[in-house]
Amino acid sequence: MTRGNQRDKDRERAHGRKNQGKLKDDGLTPEQRRERDAKALQEKMAKKAAQAGSSGDGGNTSAKK
Repeated sequence: MTRGNQRDKDRERAHGRKNQGKLKDDGLTPEQRRERDAKALQEKMAKKAAQAGSSGDGGNTSAKK
């Protein structure tokens, strides 16, 4: 076999990438997490609405025919 230990190395790299980004160890219950996420979403929407309101075109960025 010509690949040698390339498969094993690739599996190790994939395992490292898998564990890197999705750690849910924030100490919150699912309900608390939902509340936190909902609050963040509301703040994001309010910020976007404020930006659209101050842009001068009424928030309508689509091209008119």
